Amino acid sequence: MNLFTLKQKINSHPILKEILHRLIMHPTKARPQWWIRLFYFIYLKRGKGSVIYHSVRKDLPPFNLFSLGSYSVVEDFSCLNNAVGDLIIGNYTRIGLRNTIIGPVTIGDHVNLAQNITISGLNHNFEKVDVPIDGQGVTTDPITIADDVWIGANVVILSGVTIGTHCIVAAGSVVKHSIPPYCVCAGIPARIIKRYNFETQMWEKNPQ
Repeated sequence: MNLFTLKQKINSHPILKEILHRLIMHPTKARPQWWIRLFYFIYLKRGKGSVIYHSVRKDLPPFNLFSLGSYSVVEDFSCLNNAVGDLIIGNYTRIGLRNTIIGPVTIGDHVNLAQNITISGLNHNFEKVDVPIDGQGVTTDPITIADDVWIGANVVILSGVTIGTHCIVAAGSVVKHSIPPYCVCAGIPARIIKRYNFETQMWEKNPQ
């Protein structure tokens, strides 16, 4: 039985799902129980030469996928979280200091993330005004960051966004809409300010 089939069977039995969830996740800390974290070396997929610094918070339960590619690095004081969706990081990618990445997120190869970046495929539901927000559950919408992307410091990338190949996201931007390949974007919300023109082989200002 593969993992997908097992998850389907568990999801079809709400009581069993709740019991297993409480066994795996601490109800207050919202992270894997200490004894689950002892088995990270078994179920977390790590490529050759990859590095996760000791101060990184790894909220990585076994019921979703975590994968870090070869020669990729996750720097100090970052947080990796796949509790509500898979977290996949490609090869030769660097996750900078104090980054927070909450799945579902897929990051490609040769991606460089600077400092203090937040990437979250999760949103809290809030529509019912007679129910506390923390009791309304969450929704997810995957984020995809393609190969060869540079993201500046203090950027926030919201759920559902795709950032195309060889894009640059300027420091301090909030990205709420997808960005096509070969673009530079900046601002709150981020907008495209430059595109690469393959005919002229030059970066050109985007018309406003």
